[in-house]
Amino acid sequence: MRIDIMTLFPEMCGRVLGESIIGRAQKSGKVEIVVTDIRDFAGNKHNKVDDMPYGGGMGMVMSASPVYDCYKSLYAKDEPKPHLIYMSPKGGTLNQSKVAELSKLDRFVILCGHYEGVDQRVIDEIVDEEISIGDYVLTGGELPALALTDAVCRMLPGVLSDDSCFQDESHFAGLLEYPQYTRPSEWHGKGVPEVLLSGNHAEIEKWRRKQSLIITRQRRKDMFERFELSKQDEKLLDDLEK
Repeated sequence: MRIDIMTLFPEMCGRVLGESIIGRAQKSGKVEIVVTDIRDFAGNKHNKVDDMPYGGGMGMVMSASPVYDCYKSLYAKDEPKPHLIYMSPKGGTLNQSKVAELSKLDRFVILCGHYEGVDQRVIDEIVDEEISIGDYVLTGGELPALALTDAVCRMLPGVLSDDSCFQDESHFAGLLEYPQYTRPSEWHGKGVPEVLLSGNHAEIEKWRRKQSLIITRQRRKDMFERFELSKQDEKLLDDLEK
């Protein structure tokens, strides 16, 4: 997979994505991440890419032409238009289902806005979808772009040691993840649940499933109500309530 990030702060994106698991995935060729500076397409000696908003108001708006030219530079005329995502608080909220959907693409491009946003005309012309990472506003699209890139990359084949590394996690299968423990077996007077020390893998799986159900029901009632319980899930919850 190739992921392009269009930004005014390429060093910020490159520095973060060059570390840890995503950095190793790039070095091993599991994913190619290309960060492009929109200022390189400003077309003026001061590299100015923004201007005052029509109609008045606070802040500045990113101009259409630098964004458009930057995007067009990423692919040849005879190549298909890569899927373009604009990170925006007006977009649909990112979830694991969307991450899984994007992980199946061969390539996509992320546009990071800044200031008061991007001229709507270029959004209408080249953007395929807008994505938000939550109901709040940040100073720019770089942090959301990094979050999206990380979430997608870790689902690509070979990036994590095994698919189970993400299949058991919160949100992947519609439930929040069960609690995790490691050595020592006792810490600050608190022990590890006995079942995890038993070596009985069937009982351990049953305990983990029950914990996921309990935690999701307590903390994310909206998720729990959408989740389709199996007969085994219903029995686990019935046993809990007896």
